[in-house]
Amino acid sequence: MLVLITYDVSVISEGGQRRLRRIAKTCLDFGMRVQNSVFECEVTPAQFVTLKSALLDIFNPEEDSLRFYMLGKKGRQKVEHVGAKAVADPVKDALIL
Repeated sequence: MLVLITYDVSVISEGGQRRLRRIAKTCLDFGMRVQNSVFECEVTPAQFVTLKSALLDIFNPEEDSLRFYMLGKKGRQKVEHVGAKAVADPVKDALIL
């Protein structure tokens, strides 16, 4: 299923920069960055539980926010991109390693 994750982390307080980096790294482990604080993650329900749990352990609920948009199995078909910096589709586009 496709999940869109957005976050806003306060970097003013102590530890904010570290939380920001850790949240971004965790999201990168499961998906692709499409904008600075926006990730598209193609995950199974079990992977989503793991991802969400990891993110909830990192963020500070009094200063930060996380949003999860569940787009489902056919979510990729609902995404329309216009403009620069198109992101590769890991399902359709071949990756050469």
